[in-house]
Amino acid sequence: MKRLITLILVLSFIIVGISSPALAESKDVKAVVKGNNEFAVAIYKKLCSGKKGNLFLSPYSISTALAMTYGGARGNTEIQMAKVLHFTLPQNKLHPAYGSLIHGLNERGKKGDYKLTVANRLWAQEGYKFLNSFLVLTEKYYGAGLQLLDFQNALEKSRVTINTWIEKKTNGKIVDLIKRGAVNKMTRLVLTNAIYFKGEWQDKFMKEATTKADFHVSAKNKIKVNMMRKVEHFKFAKCKGFKVVEMPYKGRDISMIVFLPDKIDGINSLEKSMNAGNLDKWISKLKYERLRLSFPKFKVTSSFLLGKALKGMGMLLPFSGDADFSGMTKQETVFISEVIHKTFVKVDEAGTEAAAATAVIMAGSAAPSKEPEVFNVNRPFVFMIRDNKSGSILFMGRVMKPDPAK
Repeated sequence: MKRLITLILVLSFIIVGISSPALAESKDVKAVVKGNNEFAVAIYKKLCSGKKGNLFLSPYSISTALAMTYGGARGNTEIQMAKVLHFTLPQNKLHPAYGSLIHGLNERGKKGDYKLTVANRLWAQEGYKFLNSFLVLTEKYYGAGLQLLDFQNALEKSRVTINTWIEKKTNGKIVDLIKRGAVNKMTRLVLTNAIYFKGEWQDKFMKEATTKADFHVSAKNKIKVNMMRKVEHFKFAKCKGFKVVEMPYKGRDISMIVFLPDKIDGINSLEKSMNAGNLDKWISKLKYERLRLSFPKFKVTSSFLLGKALKGMGMLLPFSGDADFSGMTKQETVFISEVIHKTFVKVDEAGTEAAAATAVIMAGSAAPSKEPEVFNVNRPFVFMIRDNKSGSILFMGRVMKPDPAK
């Protein structure tokens, strides 16, 4: 049976989540997984092209948050989102498949070998009318309950409420996801996803074996890092230009897959050859072999505003005033104002802890303003300067003929 691969490459490795056999038997879930993995590689490459250094993201979190948003998309907006997100199923099949996938991940996360939780929630402007069909869909398949907030009159309180929920659902690893200014009085809805994973290695590294060693950041530069070491049997494969190793977590339901270029400066070539089909092919070659493995301890945090990247991938309409989210609300035209993503990962001798959160912020189009009142100070006038806190008039006067300001 095929494994669900949730691809997250950091420098020369990718964390991969593996589905249970029950989920793999569903053709619709398989279609969702295939599309998610294709999107994973595409968004990874897009973000790599504009960022140097470490990179860590959760394509699954991004896909899930946007899948909920997609539930309200119609017309060409729906078509563009489906193309970028690699959704091949009609909406009536896509969302139940997502529901099965989320349920399976959460159920396996409860078994005790590792911790894995996926949580979704909607945060809507109180008094704003969303279609009941949209709210039922997001609740039924994504477990995304609705909480009303007041972005109009309690903006900061609303922002803090969302961030507090994210922080709690990611075990304190994702803090302050939504920065000041990201939501405003035009915000109508925020769709959030949070995912948290903590797993021990199937066979832990011994701390005593960890030593300082060189890590080549380029062909000319190297740094000293804490390198973990062990001699063990791992699934391993040699491919053209790189090697692959699978490092399983306890229970073996989830593994880290590491792709290591043969050349110090070979990562660009590796990334260019990456696509969902090749990844499946490379992983299928893995066979047990005894390895002397050295692997660095590390911690990476990343944050992204994904609007520019998604628009660059072809999702233009959803971010414009011409967006059609009429399956979400009929009250006014709403559009995606931003997609915010933040991640955390820590790898040491015991295992891995990783978390990610995504927020899709929906804004309303500005209501037409009435014709402004005319106030033309073109004649004598009286004025005062007043201390508003005490009510004291500090200065007062009149102007009959203004002297030109110098």
